[in-house]
Amino acid sequence: MLHYYLDTEFYEDGKTIDLISIGIVCSDGREYYRASRDADYDRILRESPWLVANVLSHLPPAGSSLWASRATIASELFDFVVGDPKPHFWGYYADYDWVVLCQLFGTMMGLPKHFPKFCMDLKQLSVSLGSPRHPKQEGTEHNALEDARWNRDLHAFLLREGG
Repeated sequence: MLHYYLDTEFYEDGKTIDLISIGIVCSDGREYYRASRDADYDRILRESPWLVANVLSHLPPAGSSLWASRATIASELFDFVVGDPKPHFWGYYADYDWVVLCQLFGTMMGLPKHFPKFCMDLKQLSVSLGSPRHPKQEGTEHNALEDARWNRDLHAFLLREGG
């Protein structure tokens, strides 16, 4: 069984969750990262100084092959997971991350058949273990790939803590 550690960066306004970037680290060592060309960056620049300072500043340079459309991201994500009949997705405070991932395929019901309809949450696991102090993140916070790597490391830590 493979674990896929997920993180996304997104803009949300209470009605919309707009993907900015996605990072996934698989327990077999593979990694996936893309920034969305389709996000409404004009709106983000106007309405979210926090995202501008903390997320947009960590995106790949313009013209990088790491930028892709939502349709391409969905296709590549399918290919990233395709050989795994029972993938397990994990995220930290993962509710919105999971919605953003599902929306790449239209709706949750549009997910590929072998994808689960839920994401395991590392924060919930941590609370169930008594909320141990988490290891410090070594990479850049709010970079989806760096955050996904930290999720992988946090999961390993929590499994050790839980015995």
